[in-house]
Amino acid sequence: MYQFMICFIAGIGAGLGTGFAGMSAAAVISPMLITFLGIPAYEAVGIALASDVLASAISAYTYGKNKNIDIRNGIIMMITVLVFTLFGSFLASLVPNTTMGSFSVFMTLLLGIKFIVKPVMTTKEAMESVSRKKRIIQSIISGIIVGFICGFIGAGGGMMMLLILTSVLGYELKTAVGTSVFIMSFTAFTGAVSHFVIGGFPDLWCLLFCVASTLLWARIAAKFANKASAITLNRATGVVLAVLGIAILVVNYMK
Repeated sequence: MYQFMICFIAGIGAGLGTGFAGMSAAAVISPMLITFLGIPAYEAVGIALASDVLASAISAYTYGKNKNIDIRNGIIMMITVLVFTLFGSFLASLVPNTTMGSFSVFMTLLLGIKFIVKPVMTTKEAMESVSRKKRIIQSIISGIIVGFICGFIGAGGGMMMLLILTSVLGYELKTAVGTSVFIMSFTAFTGAVSHFVIGGFPDLWCLLFCVASTLLWARIAAKFANKASAITLNRATGVVLAVLGIAILVVNYMK
């Protein structure tokens, strides 16, 4: 029962973060499993990435149904991210039970504050005015950075992607989140498989509990996000990220 409650609570945070902001579930699930269930860091990241797969996929479906995904440019970034996720995951296996997510925690908190204080109000028209060649170059460079972060620390990839899509590539928020979860569904799958192959299969019940809870709350968050106005979505995303950032800091402090 204790294991179920920890996984369910972790799934709430991870699902809301995924559905609202394309956030990697590892940023929430990993520290929870490590702190409260004593699961080794590498195994915890594998479970979190596995939880990301269906949660990101269902979120991507919801955003895609509302025409809030840039698949053409997203695929370019996704291929680059996949390659460097594998590379990062391999390097992570060589690091002994390191602290996963300190970078991600501060990124989550700062991004949450940023969306509340300075919301992303870019329109789709402005987003589409960027030249094709420039967008391709930006996508490749961004994919290298995001992929390495996602594979190496298992967290921060979604946050980095959201930051890059909104601040560097100039996406409006819904399209940025939709494109982010579209990419993350593939990178999370790649990361999870590589973690399981290298580190072995994790605790089955813990995996199932985390996957189910994250999937449920990601679906709820994605449906709400696609119906909300730009300013409401910015505020909701900011609040969710800020609260998650503070909560993860507290959990990490308890370790």
